[in-house]
Amino acid sequence: MGLPTRDEAHALLDKHVTDTYQRLHGRMVGSAMEGYASLYGLPTQAGEDKDLWYLTGLLHDIDFEEYPHAHPAESLNWFKEWGYPEELIHAVEAHAYGYNGFTTLPQTKLAAALMACDELCGIFYAYHMINPVPYGQMKVSSLKKRYGESRFAAKVDRKVIERGCEALGVDVETHIANLIKFLGEMK
Repeated sequence: MGLPTRDEAHALLDKHVTDTYQRLHGRMVGSAMEGYASLYGLPTQAGEDKDLWYLTGLLHDIDFEEYPHAHPAESLNWFKEWGYPEELIHAVEAHAYGYNGFTTLPQTKLAAALMACDELCGIFYAYHMINPVPYGQMKVSSLKKRYGESRFAAKVDRKVIERGCEALGVDVETHIANLIKFLGEMK
């Protein structure tokens, strides 16, 4: 089973996602995932590498715009058809736990990281919209305060972030600090 190159994956994202925010969201989550891959010292002897983590984040919502009420069912079919690794498929399925009938919990660090990073990137984006400082210059205390305000970025499911953080073995404050660093390095 193989992965597309980063250029091929970006072309797939552009083909299926026309919304500017959704494209940025894919890049943000991909960068956050790649940051965690680096933190964990990937590549490893088990074969996991930074590209797998980055591409999982980049492509995790590839079907959302076209199939919002079934997401990520269509993308899971595409990923299987395209011969993508089972680790990526599991992570994308697990990130949808509790939505559209999906009940798969994260069983790997990759899946836990995707669950933890996906929704938190929404808070980062919302914060950036009202306070347009670069992501890498954001303050943990400011983001944590906004995180605690349920009306701020109200569609962001904090329970999903916390479930992902727990599975990843990191507290929310550390996770926020990690994403400040990772998103600050986003290309």
